[in-house]
Amino acid sequence: MKNPYLALGALKTTLRALDLRPSREMGQNFLFDSAVLAQIVAAAELAADDTIIEVGPGLGVLTWELVQQAKNVIAVELDKRLNEHLQAAFATTPQLQLIQNDILRVPPEELLQGFSSDQPGQQPYKVVANLPYAITSPALRHFLEAKHKPDLIVVLVQWEVAQRITAKPGDLSMLAHAMQIYAEPEIVAKVGRESFYPAPVVDSAILRLRVRPHPAVDVDDIEQLMRVIKAGFLHARKTLSNALPSGLAAMGRRITREQVLTVLDEVGIDPQRRAETVTLPEWAAIYRGLSDVPMTQ
Repeated sequence: MKNPYLALGALKTTLRALDLRPSREMGQNFLFDSAVLAQIVAAAELAADDTIIEVGPGLGVLTWELVQQAKNVIAVELDKRLNEHLQAAFATTPQLQLIQNDILRVPPEELLQGFSSDQPGQQPYKVVANLPYAITSPALRHFLEAKHKPDLIVVLVQWEVAQRITAKPGDLSMLAHAMQIYAEPEIVAKVGRESFYPAPVVDSAILRLRVRPHPAVDVDDIEQLMRVIKAGFLHARKTLSNALPSGLAAMGRRITREQVLTVLDEVGIDPQRRAETVTLPEWAAIYRGLSDVPMTQ
């Protein structure tokens, strides 16, 4: 059966019937490209027993594909009018659970509570979504930092954001580290803006993140590690020997340049390097070294 939500004419008709003008602030760009849709579904490696969480189902174009192939689909839509449309359109689809809410306010384990499991809320799941651009980073972190993480995430995001998330040493950023500490990201395909209505001002990418069973580095406190990394990036053009003292001071921890130089020497990292060149294992070594340094007055 052909996906009934793909036709551009039907999409526009539905939006008019709902008296809904797509909101740029909410990132409402509706996909209508069948080839891109097929790439998303293939990247998600769907199986008949999968449980899927979809963020921002919109008019249901991806939702329709997901319910054809997965056992359970939980679709979370913020817009009340779109949620009501989906409730009517999928009224006879028992494997679909529609929730009208802000995904950032609902922990994944709460969404999964209704499924039978030895441990309620611990059902294995994947995230598949055309993410609203405005919440890309918060939404990804919402799942990656959750108590119960997905096994796989496949999302449509802005092309430049996908490039930043998948960056290599020399072009790393806070966003790259925040994602890569929990997952192995890859760009599956570039998606032109003409695949959406209305067309966004930028191209997009299908981004796949394979979630690690354990964080990429073994430290006692990931949140504190990320604070150290953030300190290094607060003044990204500075070398580590200058960026770290000023960055840490900005976040309330005073440490001298000499102490930073000592730590960098102990862990074998050139103090003239810049934050974008430093890998996660190197940041972990810096963090451990700094943890042993007493705060200055």
